[in-house]
Amino acid sequence: MPIFIDRRLNPKDKSLGNRQRFLRRAREDLKRSIRDKVRTGGIADLDREHAVPMPRKGTDEPSFGDDRQSGRRQHVLPGNRTFSPGDLIDKPGGGGGYGSAPGTTESEDDFRFVLSREEVLDLFFEDLELPDLVKLNLKQILSFKPRRAGFAASGAPTNINVGRTMRNSHGRRIALRRPKQAEVDEIARQIAELEAKQTSAAVRERITALREELERIERRRRRIAYVDPVDIRFNRFDPQPVPNANAVMFCLMDVSGSMGEREKDLAKRFFVLLHLFLTRRYERIEVVFIRHTHQAKEVDEQTFFYHTESGGTVVSTALEEMHRIIQERYPAAEWNIYAAQASDGDNFATDSERCIELLDRKLMRLCQYFAYVEIIDERESHIFGSTENGTSLWRAYNAVDGKWPNFQMRRIAAPADIYPVFRELFARQPALRKSA
Repeated sequence: MPIFIDRRLNPKDKSLGNRQRFLRRAREDLKRSIRDKVRTGGIADLDREHAVPMPRKGTDEPSFGDDRQSGRRQHVLPGNRTFSPGDLIDKPGGGGGYGSAPGTTESEDDFRFVLSREEVLDLFFEDLELPDLVKLNLKQILSFKPRRAGFAASGAPTNINVGRTMRNSHGRRIALRRPKQAEVDEIARQIAELEAKQTSAAVRERITALREELERIERRRRRIAYVDPVDIRFNRFDPQPVPNANAVMFCLMDVSGSMGEREKDLAKRFFVLLHLFLTRRYERIEVVFIRHTHQAKEVDEQTFFYHTESGGTVVSTALEEMHRIIQERYPAAEWNIYAAQASDGDNFATDSERCIELLDRKLMRLCQYFAYVEIIDERESHIFGSTENGTSLWRAYNAVDGKWPNFQMRRIAAPADIYPVFRELFARQPALRKSA
């Protein structure tokens, strides 16, 4: 059974081992707190440290006690007949313990645990994944990463394995019977003691013999080095090819005049959450941002999230722009293509049929996954409860949803709906198969 030892340095003023054990114990409470924070706060709160209040009782450590039914017990009495070990003592002032009522009574606050940005994102996106990330055609030039492959007798000085080197040195010194330093020190001590005594012929002969023995031992120690070049071992690393599956995510958003500030804010929250998820989850994924009114254009991240624009609504322009970019830069034979679209459902009267045609005949054959999110009014959420009701774009997309298993659509009415919808769209699920 392999044993793994974590030798990473602890962060400043923190115990990494204890911190990891606490995270494992309180994982569910921490995840619940982060989700509640997102529902009530802003998406931007994810991208920073997060202080999580933990109930005091939730931080108790397990303890062992004597079995009262058996065994021998020894007690050290505290000198009173009132309290026993384990009794809870009321705080001075009559508060009685853990309450937080106003007054002068002291109380115990909840324990607050500060999670780093990386820990927040790890917990938040722990069970989410882009569905059906199939390894399609690989890049012509593969990337390589070093992989441990035992030890070598030669290598760079920075790769010396000290433990294995000293083990070899120790075995060689034992096999060749290299004199120890203690032997040298003992002979030197005897010589010093004899020289301090009154000299005689026998003593001088003994000193001469000891000096010859000392010289012989030192010659042997010089011949048998403490660490010989044959002992040195280096960590060996072999380059391991890493397949680079190309993945691209298209983010499409309606920024026309029909999208009010509320709708744009909800759409931006969804895409910020999606962008955090993608950049956290995948190291080699490209994200393409497309905004549209009656015209569509590819923009950068800053423009996509924060710049304003006005105009009519023609959704097909965004789909056409996406198809054009795929043809020019992201051939479907080499890239895993994903798309997420946010809109209020408003569209030009005759454009919905064009959207169905683009999705049916072009895009859905190229995409691994397409997610559509429609922003609706909270007051009308009960009206749009069924899939038959809704905007013209929702009804058009509903026809696509019934035909293509890699197409998903959901509605968002309030900020609290964003995370549940996001989880429904990107929760781990069995791999989808592309339709022919």
